[in-house]
Amino acid sequence: MSNDLSSPSPGSNPFTDYQIGKLKNHPKRIVFTEGEDLRVLRAAARLVAEEAAVPVLLGNRQAIRDLAGENGISLKFVNVIEPAKSSDFGLFCQRFAKVERYRKLSAADPADVVARPHYFGAMMVQYGQADALVGGNQTLPATLFRALLHTIQPLPEVPKMFGMMVLVAPHLQHFGSDGILFLADCGLIPQPSVDQLAAIAIETGKLAKHFLGREPRIALLSHSTKGSAGTDEARKMAAATALAVEKAKSAYLDFEISGEIQADVALDPAAAEIKLPNSGIREAADVLVFPNLDAAHISLKLLQHCAGAINYGQILAGLARPCAQVPRTASEETIFGTAAAVGVEAIKYHQLYPDGEV
Repeated sequence: MSNDLSSPSPGSNPFTDYQIGKLKNHPKRIVFTEGEDLRVLRAAARLVAEEAAVPVLLGNRQAIRDLAGENGISLKFVNVIEPAKSSDFGLFCQRFAKVERYRKLSAADPADVVARPHYFGAMMVQYGQADALVGGNQTLPATLFRALLHTIQPLPEVPKMFGMMVLVAPHLQHFGSDGILFLADCGLIPQPSVDQLAAIAIETGKLAKHFLGREPRIALLSHSTKGSAGTDEARKMAAATALAVEKAKSAYLDFEISGEIQADVALDPAAAEIKLPNSGIREAADVLVFPNLDAAHISLKLLQHCAGAINYGQILAGLARPCAQVPRTASEETIFGTAAAVGVEAIKYHQLYPDGEV
């Protein structure tokens, strides 16, 4: 299946350049659950050309080969797998049935479930047949999320799986310190609790540090700055900030965490100087934690479609393996950069999440 939403590479950009540079030394196996897609084929070919990854495409082998041939795309060093015809299919069915018995669930026929590409791909990363997963380019997000939550072990320190988006816009003012912003949660938790917000701040900070190669600055956003509005929503963000600071200290993380603050205070040093005159020199935040899903998702779409920011992700946090969900409208560049990001996440995944081993 081709798609008109593919776009040319934007050229050098500070996010993907860094990720590809790291992957060249540690190439990873990245499984794409919906491989019958021209955007995925082009992204996979780019990853191979960069010597950054070994792509694994799930889908009908002949359909993928025909699509590649019609568009002049090489499948050299690209692995194409039809789940039901894979040598691992029987083993995955046995493991799926065993997990269902352990959970005391009466599932459908394991063969029917495991043959679905999202489940098969999830089992590949769970059981070490691939290092990271990208999916969602041809399906509703809930379909992918259901397979991941059903198959991949959760991380105990994260209350609930959430999504982080990476936006790159060097042409915009006050867009993080390096023209890169990390936004969370943009896709899963409608009204996160104080504990969930604190976890979102810490886990997104860990990923941002991994992707930036330095300590990130984290802002928990509100319509209020340090008590300028006495609403319950503002107090909730203040409480989440205090908890995030406590969690960072206990984990020996040297994150700079601010909240509750308005978006201009988080990103524009001039606004911060006016509204927080005694806070000292303040640089733009790298990580923005939103009070709810509406605020995050609306901000994401405005920055992407109106301001021209390039989006990567969403990168999913809270699972014991690196996974990402891309939207059905994703460009080739989004798929390429998202795959590079989860590949880099896989390089040091055990250092990021030492308790995630199964």
